Amino acid sequence: MTTKHITHWIAGQQWNGTAERRGDVYDPATGAVTGQVDFAANHVVDQAVSAALEAFQEWRHASVAKRTGVLFAFRELLNSRREELAAIIVSEHGKVHSDALGEIARGLEVVEYACGIPQLSKGGFTEQASTGIDVYSIRQPLGPVAIISPFNFPAMVPMWFFPLAIAAGNTVVVKPSEKDPSAANFLAGLWKEAGLPDGVFNVVHGDKPTVDRLLEHPDIKAVSFVGSTPIARYVYETGTRYGKRVQALGGAKNHMLVLPDADLDLAADAAVNAGFGAAGERCMAISVLVAVDPVGDELVERIKERIAGLTVGPGCDPGSAMGPLVTGVHRDKVTSYLDAGVADGAELSVDGRKHPVTGPDSEGGFWLGPTVFDHVKPGMSVYDDEIFGPVLSVVRVTSYDEGLALINANPYGNGTALFTNDGGAARRFQNEVEVGMVGINVPIPVPVAYYSFGGWKASLFGDTHAYGEDGVRFFTRGKAVTQRWLDPSHGGINLGFPTND
Repeated sequence: MTTKHITHWIAGQQWNGTAERRGDVYDPATGAVTGQVDFAANHVVDQAVSAALEAFQEWRHASVAKRTGVLFAFRELLNSRREELAAIIVSEHGKVHSDALGEIARGLEVVEYACGIPQLSKGGFTEQASTGIDVYSIRQPLGPVAIISPFNFPAMVPMWFFPLAIAAGNTVVVKPSEKDPSAANFLAGLWKEAGLPDGVFNVVHGDKPTVDRLLEHPDIKAVSFVGSTPIARYVYETGTRYGKRVQALGGAKNHMLVLPDADLDLAADAAVNAGFGAAGERCMAISVLVAVDPVGDELVERIKERIAGLTVGPGCDPGSAMGPLVTGVHRDKVTSYLDAGVADGAELSVDGRKHPVTGPDSEGGFWLGPTVFDHVKPGMSVYDDEIFGPVLSVVRVTSYDEGLALINANPYGNGTALFTNDGGAARRFQNEVEVGMVGINVPIPVPVAYYSFGGWKASLFGDTHAYGEDGVRFFTRGKAVTQRWLDPSHGGINLGFPTND
């Protein structure tokens, strides 16, 4: 079988060097190696950053009209070719096709938001702050910025960052996950077709040495990262030590609190959708269901009924509801929690290892079906750890207050949800819960693009969240100007209608 070769994208073209190290890329549904990706040595990272720095000298001075024109063109290209990109995501990540399309749609929202950069980056103006003196503020780009993205959303997560970075006048070096690297290269090709100058958008592939070089490189001015909490902490501490602006989004243990008055069918649907979509490989996945008894038994039974009807199979099969995990190593790590949970005393209500898998070539795939543990308690590894797989833990509590205290005691604070028909309880919950993103009868409360994405506590390192107003602030820096002009100036006569250029 012929395997594809994925390499870096630097200064508007594919890198033509010879890599010292490479990594295998798999089809998660079959376990077959389908490609090899070049890993960037330090001199290759330096080459990409140099291209970004050179391009910045021109791009920073490009008019807002020109930048938005390129963004609109990119948006149209991405929208028209989303099926191609979805197929790439399915082939390397394993998620089902509809989920890949959903990922692209949410990324497109940020592209569309960034098209409003003329309004988003406006400063303020005060006339006659003092006699003959005006004061105004402006926002300016930082320079070359790095984006280090995870495997679970190879298109959407980079699009949380680079549309605003580019719209604001920065240049970008993206380091995607080595597990599913091709989506970033596809996006690079679309940028070039949209008219983005060479060097404004670059892609380098690799693992930790590549990341380390980006973190220490003196010409990288800011770093955006999404991944596990230990790595997010490392990226934040290392990047800031080298004087960079850093936003590092970490892990999660998202709880869904179900009150006795909730619609249990709605809650069961939500728990299954949010717990097992993308095989649980989402930082916003619901991994802990907190049931306020007496509804726990009935809720677990409804979840089990729904799981029994789920089709697990290749992501390219339209009949599949859930695909495989991304790699065999990750699948084995997630599976190890099943034995650990039983050993800790949790009840294994649904064993995902026994769930049937469809597809003629699935024998070697990285499969684990939906799994449910009941009667889980803090201190058990299935509760304490971010498993990042299709494992749902059910915790029983006796009251709203006990459930709230459980959520607030957790070291993570990414996302949470409350299911209830009591408006007063919902209002109290959104005020009292110590979590950055809250859903009321919404299981995955990922904000729309004009709000910002990010958690609290160990789920975020840095002062700003992703996209939205925080994204604009992160990728620009403010400057205040105080000016006085003693003499008026006069221009020539031109009766033509003024235009932007």
